[in-house]
Amino acid sequence: MSRFPRWTALAVASALLAAGCGGDSSDDKSGGLSWGRCEATSDAPAPGSDWQCATLKVPLDWSEPNGETIGLGLIRAKARGDHRAGSLLFNFGGPGASGVSMMPSYAPTVSKLRERYDLVSWDPRGVGASEGVRCRDDKEIQAAESVDTTPDTPAEEKAYFEDATAFGKGCQKDAGKLMAHVSTADSARDMDRIRKALGDDRMHYFGISYGTELGGTYAHLFPKKVGRMTLDAVVDPGADTVGHARNQARGFQRALNGYLKSTGQDPAEGTRRITDLLRRIDTRPLPTATPGRKLTQSLAVTGIILPLYSKDSWPTLTSALDTAERGDGSELLALADRYNERDASGQYGTTTHAQRVISCLDDRQRPTAAETKKLLPEFEKISPVFGRYLGWDTAGWCHGWPVPGQHDNPQVSAPGAAPVLVVGNTGDPATPYEGARRMADELGKGVGVMLTWRGEGHGAYGSGSDCVDSTVDAYLLDGSVPKDGKVCS
Repeated sequence: MSRFPRWTALAVASALLAAGCGGDSSDDKSGGLSWGRCEATSDAPAPGSDWQCATLKVPLDWSEPNGETIGLGLIRAKARGDHRAGSLLFNFGGPGASGVSMMPSYAPTVSKLRERYDLVSWDPRGVGASEGVRCRDDKEIQAAESVDTTPDTPAEEKAYFEDATAFGKGCQKDAGKLMAHVSTADSARDMDRIRKALGDDRMHYFGISYGTELGGTYAHLFPKKVGRMTLDAVVDPGADTVGHARNQARGFQRALNGYLKSTGQDPAEGTRRITDLLRRIDTRPLPTATPGRKLTQSLAVTGIILPLYSKDSWPTLTSALDTAERGDGSELLALADRYNERDASGQYGTTTHAQRVISCLDDRQRPTAAETKKLLPEFEKISPVFGRYLGWDTAGWCHGWPVPGQHDNPQVSAPGAAPVLVVGNTGDPATPYEGARRMADELGKGVGVMLTWRGEGHGAYGSGSDCVDSTVDAYLLDGSVPKDGKVCS
């Protein structure tokens, strides 16, 4: 899901519930918000009577707090128990994930937390119900899938960068003035306005993937307002654009090696087999069961990435690779479509649109094509399967972007804040474990508290570890801070 070039949280890539916000005659105006029923959308029914939605007005430009406003879509389910501790705000990553859509589907995972907390999430600015940005229509998105994202010739390179520039222009045309006001810092300030509207003195927060960067930014800006904050699947706050790509190349190759070992293969030999397959696909895309669509190398890489987010999905990867080896790209294409939020009718979601708009405003670093080409040997050495893709993406992701980036690294130091629980998974492919330790250190002594899980997949909480779940629950429900450095295996 964060400032990662393309690959982000599994939940973002999955088919998700969707909910709109609307009012009815039983609106609840508590907390300064007008809460009403969540309406159905064209894609999904309403999430049920437990859920309420609202819209909160916030400044478009936080430097002009009394100026033009935008609306943020919120969703909540009230606490079930008698001893309510307040609201627990969730961000599911991306950037670009819709909290309004995802909160109901994630609620069973955190059902124990609902005993004391209202479960609350929102669509950050530029996402979904909060002035969501759409940079291309469905036909344009599908046409762009033919662009080679690891160009091998001058013609492919020219098409790659022209496509990147065109995408940025499409975003600017749709977003207008919002384009310069969707940064992580803007959303952190929105979070504090949400906290006030909910009537909470402190921010109780659960951030996943990019949501950890957002949480760290909030803690830096509002250290005295931090309540009980958990950061899981942690973004490395010390990495710039190239550093994040390097981290992901290492993380996804590490996950691929784990997968290959689980199937009885030597990781080096298995990696060679996959890279040989990808080279063949680059020369001759594979036919699929979908009329008019072939599996390109770029789609194949995306299809391989998706199952690595969860160990439970590894058998799916085995089947898809075996099918592709036999000359049929259908299964890898289906996995890539799921990641790209493409449904059976050819309609695409816009998570990656919002992701790019937010991350390119955050990131000041803009590697050139020449600089990227110098990096490619290092990236390919780190990951023969994913390195070239991620290396090129450092130059292509924000190429020709119409708005300048704001910083190289987010500021997350939070002296004086309450303890923040930082959860790192040693087998996390998208946010490698090393970033969690860096986050805990940069939050500051006495603030960042490190919890390690020796597991696989993106994220730790709700992934099968009773040790992790009970430690996080005790912290959020009772305020019990674990010893810094605790390890769950």
